[in-house]
Amino acid sequence: MTSRRNFLKTAGLGGAATLATPAIVKAQAPIKWRLQSYSGAPLGAHVIKPQIDAFNKAANGEMEIELYYADQLVPTSELFRSLQNGTLDAVQSDDATMASPADVAAFGGYFPFSTRYSLDLPVLFQRYGLDKIWKEAYDEIEGVEWISAGAWDPCHIFTKEPINSIADMAGKRVFGVPTAGRFLARYGLIPVTVPWEDVEVALQTGELDGVAWCGFTEAYEVGWADVCNYALLNNVTGAWCGSYFVNSESWAKVPPHLQELYKITIDQSHYYRQVWYWGGEAELRVHGDKMELTTIPAEEWDTVVKDAEDFWEELASENERARKVIDIFKEYNQVMEKAGVPYRYS
Repeated sequence: MTSRRNFLKTAGLGGAATLATPAIVKAQAPIKWRLQSYSGAPLGAHVIKPQIDAFNKAANGEMEIELYYADQLVPTSELFRSLQNGTLDAVQSDDATMASPADVAAFGGYFPFSTRYSLDLPVLFQRYGLDKIWKEAYDEIEGVEWISAGAWDPCHIFTKEPINSIADMAGKRVFGVPTAGRFLARYGLIPVTVPWEDVEVALQTGELDGVAWCGFTEAYEVGWADVCNYALLNNVTGAWCGSYFVNSESWAKVPPHLQELYKITIDQSHYYRQVWYWGGEAELRVHGDKMELTTIPAEEWDTVVKDAEDFWEELASENERARKVIDIFKEYNQVMEKAGVPYRYS
């Protein structure tokens, strides 16, 4: 009763009013990020936009990521430097295309014959230790954090003139990712770098003879199948290795629950791409009508596969960490061959 009387006495002085008035919480400005992808807008609609849309929605106003496509803010070859200096907060790319200085960079993108199927790549990272190697490599580089790697599509060669033999590759100028281009140059293909958005025009004007950048799904999605006449069924590898990277200072400013949300939506993106590419590749090889399919005979293509062994050793000799990666590729492929169907059919 004493407490009640005191309360009533103070009520007229504003005590009750103070207790009854809800606290006014000033909303904190959302964290703003700028992320640029290696991909142009048509492809980005599948490989990055669903993830960014999902994150922004789930972040509930606490954080917002602005999405930019290939070359919109900085040239693709400057993605790493721009991420490191804070011009960008995040990047989606393969290591090689973004000119990463990491000693594992050559294994980003298409590394010849390292995988046969898209599921091989996440298994290599999650079960065979590539995730630890990538993290270790980027922990040595100031200002950039490696977050996650996932699989994209297989690497095929699409051209205006047919390729029916290894000899037919000679002299053809193709747009492609660095490591695959370095390998294919052994057979006379000439890697040419142009901005992603200019590829279609370069094919039309004759600056390019083809692309060695993607699989069937992308070639149809982005319009390259409209200007290429032939698709070579022999592929250089089963999956592109792409990663998500963040600026270290930007990452440190993100609270743990939003960091976790970002990783969850990345995993969602990896899953989406697995299905989109896997289904698209088969569908378009069977029902796609824009390009004629060609094949280099198996006995001839086997020499290319064999040459990759020397290429692997060449890369392995460059540094200790590269040797570790190559050893993992060898171990994994031996396991898959011994496992047989359905892991390997031949």
